[in-house]
Amino acid sequence: MPTDSHAVAIAATDGMLHFELALATEVFGSAPDSVPGPWYELAVCGASSVRVGRFLVEPDAGLERLARADTVIVPALAEVDEDPPADLVDAVREAHRAGARVVSLCTGVFALAAAGLLDGLRATTHWAHTETLAARYPRVEVDPDVLYVDNGRVLTSAGKAAAMDLCLHLVRLDRGSAVANAVARRLVVPPHRAGGQAQFVTTPVPEQDGNPLAELLPWVMRRLDEPLTVEDLARRAHMSSRHLGRQFRAVTGTTPLQWLLTQRIRRAQELLETTDDSVEAVASATGMGTATTLRRHFHRTLGVPPDTYRRTFRS
Repeated sequence: MPTDSHAVAIAATDGMLHFELALATEVFGSAPDSVPGPWYELAVCGASSVRVGRFLVEPDAGLERLARADTVIVPALAEVDEDPPADLVDAVREAHRAGARVVSLCTGVFALAAAGLLDGLRATTHWAHTETLAARYPRVEVDPDVLYVDNGRVLTSAGKAAAMDLCLHLVRLDRGSAVANAVARRLVVPPHRAGGQAQFVTTPVPEQDGNPLAELLPWVMRRLDEPLTVEDLARRAHMSSRHLGRQFRAVTGTTPLQWLLTQRIRRAQELLETTDDSVEAVASATGMGTATTLRRHFHRTLGVPPDTYRRTFRS
């Protein structure tokens, strides 16, 4: 686990929504009791007495502090029909130039777009505002169907709960999946799984009663060590393989086989972080069969081999 201090600056300006600001403060402001070592160094940055929703927030520093942060988070803006505040846009642009990872939650994406950080990149925001974003900033490739998009140094999320998904994704990138799961447990939220490869785009998995996959997905998660096939899943769900594929697309945004592989990779990450099991044992426990297969899929998905991942995230 990384031990160096990581400075997170949350940009606060008049007219922001309090939910996303409070959410980011909760995730990055205090570590779970089970996590040893230093946590993030958090600062809320803005002019004095910023009005956020119905509340007044007293920032820790001015917006110029963003340029000295490792990660800058821009919470949701209440007014998207107006240009974002110029001082916020300038501060975000300067922070990016200084090397910061810049993150928007919900409609905070309009500040990133105004700063030119999303030109030529995929981005998302709350579904109700994706058309406005695309019309105003045509150089941005707006994706309305995902929870968040990770472009490396620039990340954007959809609305409300998706902001939590992105914050947990950041913790997972910085500290590993075991720590991200500990944060999720403390906040009593599900630790959403990454569903893409290069950009780690997550799609939601509803848990409500009556969902056609509500019983199947937990059943699969308890059997990741088994050599399950799409036919096995279809038989368990009492569906044809073709109908199962349609349901997976509607619910998870991906295919049954890709979803299953993603869950196996996530389980492998957890075992590499929390156990001393050999790569061969991890491959067996995650249904990969052999260490060679695990290494191939792990490296293709995360960009590093299992041994390197373990050295990075083991305390």
